[in-house]
Amino acid sequence: MKPAPFEYVAASSAADAVEALRRHGDEAKVLAGGQSLIPMLALRLARPAALVDINGCGDLEGMAESRGVLTVNALARQRDLEIFARERAPLLAEALRWVAHPPIRNRGTVVGSIVHADPASELPALLLCLDGEVVARRRGGERVISADQLYVAPLTTSLESDELATAVRFTLPPEGAGWGFAEVTRRHGDFALVGCAAVLALDGAGAVTHARLGFFGVGGTPVRSGPGESALLGRQPTPARIGEAAKAAAAALRPDGDLHATAEYRSTVAATLASRVLAAALERCGKAA
Repeated sequence: MKPAPFEYVAASSAADAVEALRRHGDEAKVLAGGQSLIPMLALRLARPAALVDINGCGDLEGMAESRGVLTVNALARQRDLEIFARERAPLLAEALRWVAHPPIRNRGTVVGSIVHADPASELPALLLCLDGEVVARRRGGERVISADQLYVAPLTTSLESDELATAVRFTLPPEGAGWGFAEVTRRHGDFALVGCAAVLALDGAGAVTHARLGFFGVGGTPVRSGPGESALLGRQPTPARIGEAAKAAAAALRPDGDLHATAEYRSTVAATLASRVLAAALERCGKAA
């Protein structure tokens, strides 16, 4: 199929794009990498009246790290972050290896994936695990939306129709923290049936001082697990306690069943993956990687 007719707007700056969004409101869609939007247009699952192309906005390019916060602007490609993060944020680099395939990562943007809000996507869950936030700009100002306030439903965020997501910010793990990441797919590059990420940091006595545990592919939005984290904070992360935390985290999930996997399967796999990524995070604690 071919897309339905639309007005094409080539923005030359973030301000230009924001003005176009103000003018067209919820009848507009933003085009950056287009790896999700273009197929939806071709199938007429999306039928915007206007397409606002931000690829000419030089002020939306690049990424930078400062004082433990990694800022990724709206035109930064997934492959660029994958390379940038290898030394600075290896959890991000590892997760990005699982995002689709290299040609897609060469074009797809980090911010685009995060605000597209596919519940089986890796980056939204990483935004939760790394205490992330989205910078949203509209005419007259901007606001910052924390990750736990961003996701509303499948493919739905709290961004307003006249707001442009100009950047995302990831808070890098504490010094000496360890991380783990795993997902189950039918084949590499497919959307995850279930995925999980974890970050742990320990004090000098070996007790957990920082715990983050997130899931994707287990419901309508990515999930950060309060029960799983609480089971570890302030305690020694023994194998038994890690197992208990993984079970508590999985028990609190409310996964959906579909033609790819039942809800029971997703719950079982979530517990297994949580145990694995927590153990991997513990193993990496205090190591450079």
